[in-house]
Amino acid sequence: MNRRTLIAGLGAVAAVAGGMPAMAFGTVDLAVSARPVWDSWKAAFLGSDGRVIDGLQRDASHSEGQGYGMLLATVFDDAASFQSMYQWTERHLAIRPDPLLAWRWLPGQGNPVPDRNNASDGDLFYAWALMRAATKFDNRAYLLRAQQIAQALAETCVVAMPGSSDQTLFVPASFGFVHDSHITINPSYYMPLAMRELAAATGVSRLAICAQQGEALLNRIAAEGLVPDWVDIRAGAISGSQSLSSNAGYEAMRVPLFMIWSRVPQHAAVQRMVAVYERTVQPGVGVPTVIEPLSGVVLETSGDMGYQALAGLTMCSAQNSLGAAIPPFTPNQPYYPASLQLFAMIAANETLPECVPL
Repeated sequence: MNRRTLIAGLGAVAAVAGGMPAMAFGTVDLAVSARPVWDSWKAAFLGSDGRVIDGLQRDASHSEGQGYGMLLATVFDDAASFQSMYQWTERHLAIRPDPLLAWRWLPGQGNPVPDRNNASDGDLFYAWALMRAATKFDNRAYLLRAQQIAQALAETCVVAMPGSSDQTLFVPASFGFVHDSHITINPSYYMPLAMRELAAATGVSRLAICAQQGEALLNRIAAEGLVPDWVDIRAGAISGSQSLSSNAGYEAMRVPLFMIWSRVPQHAAVQRMVAVYERTVQPGVGVPTVIEPLSGVVLETSGDMGYQALAGLTMCSAQNSLGAAIPPFTPNQPYYPASLQLFAMIAANETLPECVPL
């Protein structure tokens, strides 16, 4: 079956053998061609009240998950699900004195939000989803809310790099990561495409500047090895975090995806992961999920389809071939890899049509 035939028939595709058939996505309308995949994701992870549920994290909900789900809803043209997630988030996480969101909500607790600190990547995706939804669903209120969040992120989570008067860092939260001796960042919190689109739509240009400087910073980190989950930055020095994970693990695996989606597939962080995947990925073997950054020694692997999708997209971005080895989608995996698998499919559709699965 060729790509054109596949695309023509995607609207009628149905779940078989516990998963969804592999899709041909290249620059197609996913709201039509891949609707069964979205319906499958919703059935597995979205509550009837609009709460995105992370089963591996005590059935908690996060600003990240709400933002991820809302962004997916814009791609799949699902205004009702978007509104449901938005309303739940505004009721339960928009409880800070500023426009940002509390990072986590725990079910079954007397105080479901014991920590009101934010997570800047969750806020970023939430605002990005609102910005895209303003156009997709013709609702200016969404853009106004996105602008509030963008401005608050620029004011509280974009800070000066140690030892520099003109370079900035995107810190993980409004407090807790800026120390007297150093600043700790999470490289996967940089999503340049989201930051640039949000800056262009809201006028908060500081986010676009931070995105550009972030790409350069990640190039600098990748010059030494794989990009770690967490990094400590001092004046003139960058190193793996001394208090948080310094491996290239479940956080950092998003960095190549976000660089590819941001139309910089030749970024050094992508090329570093390509080298690891090319020597380790093979049929029937779990893909690396935790790696020692300097030696490249694989510490953990997983058979979850979402992580396989990241490997397939990343390798395809560096090869002169057609069709990424993105496996069939299945909801029989945790929320996180399932969401990353959909992101890999969307990134291929938006930026690398040659990597659309054949």
